[in-house]
Amino acid sequence: MTFLVARIEEVRLRLNVDVTVTPDSPPAPAPIESFTDMCLNSSIMKDIAIHEYTTPTSIQAQAMPVALSGRDLLGCAETGSGKTAAFTIPMIQHCIAQSPVRRGDGPLALVLAPTRELAQQIEKEVKAFSQSLESFKTAIVVGGTNISDQRSELRAGVEIVVATPGRFIDHLQQGNTSLTRISYVVLDEADRMLDMGFEPQIREVMHNLPEKHQTLLFSATMPVEIEALAQEYLTNPVQVKVGKVSSPTENVSQNLEKITENEKIDRLLSLLVEEAALAEKLGHPFPLTIVFVERKTRCDEVAEALVAQGLKAVALHGGRTQSEREGALRDFRHGPTNILVATDVASRGLDVTGVAHVVNLDLPKTMEDYVHRIGRTGRAGSTGRATSFFTDRDMFLVSQIRKAIADVQSGNTVAFATGKVARRKEREEHNAQKEARIAQAKLPPTSINVEDKYKYMIAPAMIKKEGSADDAWDD
Repeated sequence: MTFLVARIEEVRLRLNVDVTVTPDSPPAPAPIESFTDMCLNSSIMKDIAIHEYTTPTSIQAQAMPVALSGRDLLGCAETGSGKTAAFTIPMIQHCIAQSPVRRGDGPLALVLAPTRELAQQIEKEVKAFSQSLESFKTAIVVGGTNISDQRSELRAGVEIVVATPGRFIDHLQQGNTSLTRISYVVLDEADRMLDMGFEPQIREVMHNLPEKHQTLLFSATMPVEIEALAQEYLTNPVQVKVGKVSSPTENVSQNLEKITENEKIDRLLSLLVEEAALAEKLGHPFPLTIVFVERKTRCDEVAEALVAQGLKAVALHGGRTQSEREGALRDFRHGPTNILVATDVASRGLDVTGVAHVVNLDLPKTMEDYVHRIGRTGRAGSTGRATSFFTDRDMFLVSQIRKAIADVQSGNTVAFATGKVARRKEREEHNAQKEARIAQAKLPPTSINVEDKYKYMIAPAMIKKEGSADDAWDD
């Protein structure tokens, strides 16, 4: 027995997985080292082979056996870790074991996700691992698409629903579906759902589920709000944490460049035109690049400026229709587009293979959002680059980024608070620092009396204007 425990700990150490259980709960199931270890349905195994999944990732190796055991799970993992398959494959296996769905029945399993794009990615993965199963149906229920088509699909009966919270509640209220048969629930990117104000919808779903159900909650961060949500809706969960959750990845080379607001677009064009010329010279394709901007209007403006320079760019933001957003993502994933100009709608959850470069034309407001943005590159063990333009207004965040980069380079653990409470505190500290700087700038210059015969000793470089401390930040 002692040997077995030691072996399990050895595997978890190699996978960089940390597993905790609540007091008086049985130990967590052992991690798997192969998909064949789980005795999955032969059709699922066939689809795993078709999609060339050979070895489970760290989160899959530990989360899948927990999910298959029927226990609640609280999962934390870095971006690009393979967590979607970690809950999707056990969910399909769970549904196969239930009695068949009839017309008018509600679904057997429900996945809630914060955005349409993430929901579409999850549904695509569900379909990938259930394509060899006969009569296995999945519905995607999101805003921005035809609600009557969704109504027909739900009423006909489906095994799995992947949804955004708002649209799913609409269908519940219209009587198009029900919660009565749901026994497997996934809250994916739960921290993002809370950020977007979906807590009332999540609560409405969770409070009305059948008493017997299994809940899996996945979150890229572990703020106090998520801990509270887990405590309320998960029963003795197994917590699985992989890697350094919510830290700037060592796989991403980060560069900060100070610039004025008016110079930003010209500098971006120069940077990407130069990259295009280098790629052409070497006979390489242009590296997939995401450019993050602050506002929707700026998003379109930047994409148009890039296209005018002969670059293949497309805009993605909340102001575009669902079909336009899907088209933009499709063109970016599969060509011909290789530059995606986006607002923060693309910073969380989107999994595009091979993004080589992330450019922050406008820095976000918080360190948490910065980490999620640069997490679009350097995924699943690959390397990537992040270039961030900043102005004087960004100095508070820049100081945090520089400290995080130094910590990563020196091998120290990078830690920062996440969630709404932490972001509010961060904003308050930023505003206090800004007010102190403004107050300092208003102070009259200090005069020093120096005898005439000593004045020649004062170097001109030492005579500086009051309030020029920010010069130390110049790159």
